[in-house]
Amino acid sequence: MKTTRLRFGAVAVLMVLGVELTGCGSDTVGGADIAASSADNPWELAGSASSSGPNGPRVGVPDAPLTAVNGDGGAVDKLALNTIADLQDYWKTEYGKTFPGTFEPVTRYLSWDAKAPEEQAITFCKSSTFHVVNAAYCGLDHTIGWDRGVLLPKLKEKFSEMAVVMVLAHEYGHAIQGQAKIAGFLTSAIVKEQQADCLAGVFLRHVAEGNSAHFTLNTTDGLNAVLGATVAVRDQDPDNPKNVHGSAFERVTAVQIGYTDGASACKKINKGEINKRRGNLPKSFEQDEENHQLPVDVDSLTSLGQALGKIFPLPKPPQFDYAGVVRTCSKVTTTEPVSYCPSSGKIGTDVSALAARGGPMTGAGEPLSAVVDGDYNAFAMFISRYVLAVQQDRKLTLTGAGTAGLRTACLTGVVTTELSEPSSDPHLSANDLDEAVSGLLADGLVAADVDGKVVAGGFQRLEAFRMGVLDGESACLTHYR
Repeated sequence: MKTTRLRFGAVAVLMVLGVELTGCGSDTVGGADIAASSADNPWELAGSASSSGPNGPRVGVPDAPLTAVNGDGGAVDKLALNTIADLQDYWKTEYGKTFPGTFEPVTRYLSWDAKAPEEQAITFCKSSTFHVVNAAYCGLDHTIGWDRGVLLPKLKEKFSEMAVVMVLAHEYGHAIQGQAKIAGFLTSAIVKEQQADCLAGVFLRHVAEGNSAHFTLNTTDGLNAVLGATVAVRDQDPDNPKNVHGSAFERVTAVQIGYTDGASACKKINKGEINKRRGNLPKSFEQDEENHQLPVDVDSLTSLGQALGKIFPLPKPPQFDYAGVVRTCSKVTTTEPVSYCPSSGKIGTDVSALAARGGPMTGAGEPLSAVVDGDYNAFAMFISRYVLAVQQDRKLTLTGAGTAGLRTACLTGVVTTELSEPSSDPHLSANDLDEAVSGLLADGLVAADVDGKVVAGGFQRLEAFRMGVLDGESACLTHYR
């Protein structure tokens, strides 16, 4: 890309059996408030759930007494129907606390196999299900349908059963929207999708609190897998007008809004709220950007270092050393591929290793991949070590995964927003936020403290980064003390 632009995403079309893998259907027509969480940790639940507890279907619980049209009675359909049953139980109790009128549950469900021959296809929402790899809510007849042959098994294989729960909770969110009168015929598709993600987050909180009949969800690998599935079914080409689900960053944001703030917050999601969230963040590729990445080399890092000095000017700015990481630093464990040494004020970078982080990554081109490769995976790591110097200047502790680490992720989000400003050079471009989200969900090194310690919960890491992107430095310094 242009030297004045940080091209921070690879675009891949998800293909399974030669069929384009899609999210939810286009014929969609999004909650009760959640229990209070710890003031220090919004992902620390007030119920019986824990960070290391069980995750997935409860053992020994009878299957729900529901059946699906054209279902095969197999494990995938049972998983889907158990999810639907728990969703209906939840919304039957909680709907009236937030929304007007009487809750009308979905009472008809359809199942099909996308691998089946055409003569075995059924009609769902006035369309044939032949080779349709999808799960969707149909607003025409208030039904929910799913592909039991490809989509749901693939979600389960890659992300666990709770990914299926997430997808169907999203679709049930569409069923809630119309009757709750928070979305209608003229509502834009992106608003509907963001509301549905938000409402799914509300239900996931209910599961994580230990209140779901058929499922449990812990706050580490369980929520990580759910977010992985959310990232996997994202809009991957910002310039494609058919993309309506939102980027990985936008989808994660919507889920976390519902999870943290409850159904009442989902009601507030509209076009104005989304546009305010987006601000100057890049929404499409500029000319010649799509196929170019800024090389991760000394010149690019020098340019980025100069930008960091303008965003966070320091009386004693750190020294940049591109000969490798700082190996000898008193009472500090060296982090790879970039390290910060508080005693010497030096940021050491293994440039070749950092460049590898910003290059092609294993699994990025696979169907339903939560891996988003690109140069911002590398640049965000570099930024995170600089903001440790910022924290030292503010006389803040640099150790502690849940404090300094999350504050680091948050301040990295602040820089990310600053790089999206029109006058910034280098400048953020489309897919860069999704690359940061992918890295935070994977190894989370951008959220590491000075010793490389990282909280186990991807939700926490992403929440911190999102807070910095959307709410700025003061929120980071107030929240992560």
